[in-house]
Amino acid sequence: MHTLNEFPFAKAKGIRMLILDVDGVMTDGSIIMNDSGEESKGFNVRDGHGIKMLQRAGIHLAILTGRTSGVVASRARDLGIEYVVQGSLKKTEGLDTLLVQAGLRAEDCAFMGDDIVDLPPMRRCRLSFAPRDAHASVLKSVDWVATCDGGRGAVRLVAEGLILANGAWQQVVETPYGVTPADCGWPVSG
Repeated sequence: MHTLNEFPFAKAKGIRMLILDVDGVMTDGSIIMNDSGEESKGFNVRDGHGIKMLQRAGIHLAILTGRTSGVVASRARDLGIEYVVQGSLKKTEGLDTLLVQAGLRAEDCAFMGDDIVDLPPMRRCRLSFAPRDAHASVLKSVDWVATCDGGRGAVRLVAEGLILANGAWQQVVETPYGVTPADCGWPVSG
Protein backbone atom coordinates (compact mmCIF):
# COMPACT_ATOMS: atom_id res chain seq x y z
CA MET A 1 0.00 0.00 0.00
CA HIS A 2 1.21 3.48 -0.87
CA THR A 3 0.30 6.78 0.70
CA LEU A 4 -1.44 9.53 -1.23
CA ASN A 5 1.89 11.40 -1.21
CA GLU A 6 3.43 8.54 -3.19
CA PHE A 7 0.93 8.73 -6.07
CA PRO A 8 2.93 8.77 -9.35
CA PHE A 9 1.85 12.28 -10.36
CA ALA A 10 4.56 12.82 -13.00
CA LYS A 11 3.85 9.50 -14.72
CA ALA A 12 0.09 10.15 -14.54
CA LYS A 13 0.28 13.47 -16.36
CA GLY A 14 -1.22 13.10 -19.83
CA ILE A 15 -3.13 9.85 -19.15
CA ARG A 16 -6.08 9.83 -21.54
CA MET A 17 -7.91 6.67 -20.49
CA LEU A 18 -8.32 4.63 -17.31
CA ILE A 19 -9.07 0.95 -17.90
CA LEU A 20 -10.73 -0.92 -15.04
CA ASP A 21 -11.13 -4.58 -14.25
CA VAL A 22 -14.46 -5.25 -12.54
CA ASP A 23 -14.40 -8.07 -9.96
CA GLY A 24 -12.06 -7.05 -7.16
CA VAL A 25 -11.60 -3.49 -8.50
CA MET A 26 -15.04 -1.95 -9.13
CA THR A 27 -16.51 -4.52 -6.71
CA ASP A 28 -15.18 -6.30 -3.65
CA GLY A 29 -14.84 -9.44 -5.75
CA SER A 30 -18.02 -11.09 -4.47
CA ILE A 31 -20.37 -12.62 -7.00
CA ILE A 32 -23.83 -13.21 -5.57
CA MET A 33 -26.04 -15.70 -7.39
CA ASN A 34 -29.61 -16.60 -6.55
CA ASP A 35 -31.19 -20.04 -7.00
CA SER A 36 -31.98 -19.22 -10.63
CA GLY A 37 -28.33 -18.41 -11.33
CA GLU A 38 -29.00 -14.68 -11.67
CA GLU A 39 -25.98 -12.65 -10.71
CA SER A 40 -25.68 -9.45 -8.72
CA LYS A 41 -22.71 -7.32 -7.72
CA GLY A 42 -22.25 -4.44 -5.31
CA PHE A 43 -20.68 -1.24 -6.65
CA ASN A 44 -19.42 1.65 -4.53
CA VAL A 45 -21.21 4.93 -5.21
CA ARG A 46 -18.07 6.99 -4.42
CA ASP A 47 -16.14 4.99 -7.01
CA GLY A 48 -18.94 5.80 -9.45
CA HIS A 49 -18.69 9.50 -8.67
CA GLY A 50 -14.93 9.31 -9.21
CA ILE A 51 -15.59 7.86 -12.65
CA LYS A 52 -18.00 10.71 -13.46
CA MET A 53 -15.41 13.27 -12.29
CA LEU A 54 -12.76 11.65 -14.51
CA GLN A 55 -15.10 11.98 -17.47
CA ARG A 56 -15.61 15.68 -16.68
CA ALA A 57 -11.80 16.00 -16.58
CA GLY A 58 -11.68 14.64 -20.16
CA ILE A 59 -10.25 11.23 -19.25
CA HIS A 60 -11.94 8.30 -20.98
CA LEU A 61 -13.04 5.20 -19.09
CA ALA A 62 -13.00 1.59 -20.18
CA ILE A 63 -13.88 -1.76 -18.63
CA LEU A 64 -11.88 -4.87 -19.44
CA THR A 65 -13.10 -8.03 -17.74
CA GLY A 66 -12.72 -11.74 -18.25
CA ARG A 67 -16.30 -12.49 -17.25
CA THR A 68 -19.49 -11.55 -19.09
CA SER A 69 -22.30 -10.08 -17.06
CA GLY A 70 -25.44 -8.10 -17.75
CA VAL A 71 -24.87 -6.36 -14.42
CA VAL A 72 -21.56 -4.97 -15.71
CA ALA A 73 -23.17 -3.80 -18.95
CA SER A 74 -25.88 -2.03 -16.92
CA ARG A 75 -23.36 -0.37 -14.60
CA ALA A 76 -21.26 0.78 -17.56
CA ARG A 77 -24.35 2.30 -19.21
CA ASP A 78 -25.38 3.93 -15.92
CA LEU A 79 -21.95 5.57 -15.58
CA GLY A 80 -21.57 6.43 -19.27
CA ILE A 81 -18.44 4.29 -19.63
CA GLU A 82 -17.83 4.39 -23.34
CA TYR A 83 -15.61 1.36 -23.92
CA VAL A 84 -16.48 -2.08 -22.54
CA VAL A 85 -14.89 -5.43 -23.37
CA GLN A 86 -16.33 -8.41 -21.50
CA GLY A 87 -15.48 -12.10 -21.79
CA SER A 88 -11.85 -11.33 -22.53
CA LEU A 89 -9.99 -14.43 -21.39
CA LYS A 90 -6.78 -13.09 -22.94
CA LYS A 91 -6.77 -9.58 -21.59
CA THR A 92 -3.96 -8.36 -23.85
CA GLU A 93 -6.28 -9.03 -26.80
CA GLY A 94 -9.03 -7.17 -24.96
CA LEU A 95 -6.63 -4.29 -24.42
CA ASP A 96 -5.85 -4.22 -28.14
CA THR A 97 -9.59 -4.05 -28.88
CA LEU A 98 -10.06 -1.13 -26.48
CA LEU A 99 -7.09 0.75 -27.91
CA VAL A 100 -8.45 0.43 -31.46
CA GLN A 101 -11.95 1.49 -30.35
CA ALA A 102 -10.60 4.54 -28.49
CA GLY A 103 -7.92 5.41 -31.05
CA LEU A 104 -5.26 5.43 -28.32
CA ARG A 105 -1.91 3.80 -27.60
CA ALA A 106 -1.13 1.78 -24.48
CA GLU A 107 1.19 4.63 -23.41
CA ASP A 108 -1.90 6.85 -23.17
CA CYS A 109 -3.57 4.53 -20.66
CA ALA A 110 -3.60 3.52 -17.03
CA PHE A 111 -4.92 0.13 -15.91
CA MET A 112 -6.33 -0.87 -12.52
CA GLY A 113 -6.47 -4.58 -11.79
CA ASP A 114 -6.30 -6.96 -8.87
CA ASP A 115 -5.26 -10.42 -10.04
CA ILE A 116 -2.64 -12.19 -12.13
CA VAL A 117 -4.82 -12.17 -15.27
CA ASP A 118 -4.56 -8.36 -15.21
CA LEU A 119 -0.74 -8.28 -15.21
CA PRO A 120 -0.11 -8.61 -18.98
CA PRO A 121 -2.26 -5.58 -19.98
CA MET A 122 -1.08 -3.63 -16.92
CA ARG A 123 2.52 -4.07 -18.04
CA ARG A 124 1.68 -2.68 -21.49
CA CYS A 125 0.01 0.47 -20.18
CA ARG A 126 2.03 3.47 -19.02
CA LEU A 127 0.64 3.34 -15.50
CA SER A 128 -0.80 0.60 -13.30
CA PHE A 129 -2.83 0.64 -10.10
CA ALA A 130 -4.23 -1.92 -7.69
CA PRO A 131 -6.60 -1.90 -4.74
CA ARG A 132 -5.07 -2.62 -1.33
CA ASP A 133 -6.43 -6.20 -1.27
CA ALA A 134 -5.10 -7.23 -4.70
CA HIS A 135 -3.16 -10.47 -5.19
CA ALA A 136 0.43 -10.32 -3.87
CA SER A 137 1.92 -10.60 -7.37
CA VAL A 138 -0.06 -7.56 -8.50
CA LEU A 139 0.84 -5.53 -5.41
CA LYS A 140 4.53 -6.06 -6.24
CA SER A 141 4.12 -5.08 -9.89
CA VAL A 142 2.06 -1.89 -9.98
CA ASP A 143 3.04 1.77 -9.86
CA TRP A 144 0.65 2.57 -7.01
CA VAL A 145 -1.49 0.65 -4.53
CA ALA A 146 -4.60 2.40 -3.23
CA THR A 147 -5.19 2.71 0.50
CA CYS A 148 -8.66 1.12 0.01
CA ASP A 149 -9.82 -2.33 -0.98
CA GLY A 150 -11.51 -3.12 -4.28
CA GLY A 151 -15.13 -1.98 -4.34
CA ARG A 152 -14.44 0.15 -1.28
CA GLY A 153 -13.12 3.42 -2.73
CA ALA A 154 -9.95 2.33 -4.54
CA VAL A 155 -11.24 3.53 -7.93
CA ARG A 156 -12.19 6.88 -6.38
CA LEU A 157 -8.65 7.41 -5.07
CA VAL A 158 -7.15 6.64 -8.48
CA ALA A 159 -9.66 9.01 -10.11
CA GLU A 160 -8.76 11.82 -7.71
CA GLY A 161 -5.03 11.24 -8.25
CA LEU A 162 -5.43 11.34 -12.04
CA ILE A 163 -7.57 14.49 -11.84
CA LEU A 164 -4.97 16.18 -9.67
CA ALA A 165 -2.03 15.02 -11.82
CA ASN A 166 -3.70 16.35 -14.95
CA GLY A 167 -4.47 19.80 -13.58
CA ALA A 168 -8.25 19.40 -13.58
CA TRP A 169 -8.92 19.56 -9.82
CA GLN A 170 -9.98 23.20 -9.81
CA GLN A 171 -12.49 22.70 -12.64
CA VAL A 172 -13.83 19.27 -11.65
CA VAL A 173 -13.73 19.28 -7.85
CA GLU A 174 -12.90 22.59 -6.21
CA THR A 175 -15.18 24.94 -8.16
CA PRO A 176 -18.31 22.76 -8.08
CA TYR A 177 -17.87 21.34 -4.56
CA GLY A 178 -15.58 23.75 -2.72
CA VAL A 179 -13.16 20.94 -1.84
CA THR A 180 -9.38 21.29 -2.07
CA PRO A 181 -6.91 18.43 -2.59
CA ALA A 182 -5.79 18.88 1.03
CA ASP A 183 -9.41 18.47 2.19
CA CYS A 184 -9.25 14.98 0.63
CA GLY A 185 -5.85 14.12 2.09
CA TRP A 186 -3.85 14.80 -1.08
CA PRO A 187 -0.53 16.62 -0.97
CA VAL A 188 -0.86 20.31 -1.74
CA SER A 189 1.86 20.21 -4.42
CA GLY A 190 0.34 17.16 -6.29
